[in-house]
Amino acid sequence: MRIISETSSDGVREQLFTLGDIPGVLWTPDGATGTRPLIVMGHGGGQHKKAPGILTRAHRFVRECGFAVVAADVPGHGDRPVDPEYDRVNTENQARVVAGEDLAALIAEFQAVVARQTVPEWQAMLDAVQRLDHVGTGPAGYWGVSLGCGLGVPFVAAEPRIRAAVLGLGGAAASAEPAARITVPVEFLMQWDDERVPRTQGLALFDALGSAEKTLHANPGKHADILPAYELDSTVHFFTRHLT
Repeated sequence: MRIISETSSDGVREQLFTLGDIPGVLWTPDGATGTRPLIVMGHGGGQHKKAPGILTRAHRFVRECGFAVVAADVPGHGDRPVDPEYDRVNTENQARVVAGEDLAALIAEFQAVVARQTVPEWQAMLDAVQRLDHVGTGPAGYWGVSLGCGLGVPFVAAEPRIRAAVLGLGGAAASAEPAARITVPVEFLMQWDDERVPRTQGLALFDALGSAEKTLHANPGKHADILPAYELDSTVHFFTRHLT
């Protein structure tokens, strides 16, 4: 892990790093020392590790909770180069949608392929970040919606260090099997009028989660509509309850 830049603002220390060819960012309280809870965040499709929604949540987790937060660009996003194979699949899928195929199924199929690469990448990132003195091997959580959900479900299922997860805007088409292996507490967010993930698929994914403690938060609006501010409040309380 190589730190390539460091800045500080409003009590939050931001360190940009690379782990091999994976670009990432770590946020911690300014001047922090010792072990603390860590949140791994997965960004949405077409976004990147410092997308506005990621940045807003990360800063709040750091300032209000004293957590560390880490995020990385997934393949073909942010500072990573265009992946020819993923680009080809995306182009083919656009044509398949025009031809009448189901968008949700194609999204799920693509996310399952990308997850086979990102899950071990995120596990290696978790290893590297927890070796830092100002993060340490404390409890870890995961937050990710949309693409961050499609990649996050298999990650949470595979990673025993994750003790709580916020997921959402995803469906069961390709995620039901790993979802059944998730046993940690989960908050699941969905948009009731989601045009990308049919309501039935979102509910099916929630139902597939193997967690004994899981809550469903359904809000009106389409896939990209901004979730209500109280969902961020709820997420802060959820992680505070389960990671401290």
